[in-house]
Order: sequence, then structure tokens, then C-alpha cells
Amino acid sequence: MPTVTLITLGVADLERSAAFYTALGWHRSTASVAGEVVFMQGDSVVLSLYGRDDLAADAGVAMPATEHAAPISLAMNVPSEADVDAALATAAAAGGQVVRSAYRTDWGGYIGYAADPDGHLWEFAHNPGFRLLDDGRVVLPKGGAA
Repeated sequence: MPTVTLITLGVADLERSAAFYTALGWHRSTASVAGEVVFMQGDSVVLSLYGRDDLAADAGVAMPATEHAAPISLAMNVPSEADVDAALATAAAAGGQVVRSAYRTDWGGYIGYAADPDGHLWEFAHNPGFRLLDDGRVVLPKGGAA
């Protein structure tokens, strides 16, 4: 089964971003290299913060000349609607920006979006159709293809 083990975000300021993610509950690893890369430990995935220009050079691509990240979002599922509201408030207090306040979806969920200091979008979601384990992992419903 495929497993995502590490997500790397290109950021403008390593320490600003590390402070943002620490406020959201990620834990900075001693494997980090000062001024080069910050590794943040999650439960089953590592978040890597890397300078935008360094990431572009490492990948051999040109970084878009914009302060906003590519059109992708990452998500954190939480146990309740109140936890969605709390996560958005925490993100804003940590230097992020709430880009869409929490709302009830047509599929029965409750979600909101915040951008980190570099514009990477995070969805905070309560999805009553996904089982959320005590350790934070999501268990998807079983069934055939739609």
C-alpha cells in the first residue's frame, strides 16, 4: 500500500514557518539543520520545511514568482466541529491567514481553510464519514469503486 512519509514545503522563512507549525502541534526534530531544513514530526508523516529557492534548485525547476503556493491543499481531520474552529483560530494566531471560515458542507462535513505564512493551504475538517482513530489516523469507509 502506498504511504506518504514526508511532505516538503518550500518556505520563505524557515524559523517563521517552524513557529507556525509548532503552534499547530508539530514537533521540531533534532534532525533539522539550522538555516537549511526543519523537520517536523507528525504521527505518521514528517513535514519538511525547506527554503523555496533551495527546493527549486534541488528539484531542478523554476519557482513561480508569486508569494502564493501551488494549487494544492493539505488537510488535518479533527474529531469535531469545535476542533475545526479551534484549529483555524490557532493557525491565525500563529501567523497564518484564515482564507475560508468554517462551514457545513453538502456532504455533511464541517471544514475551513487557512494558509500558512507562505500561502500553503491547509484544510481543517470534521468528516463524520471518516473514522478518526485516537492516534489521529483516518480510516476510510470500505466499499467498491463509485
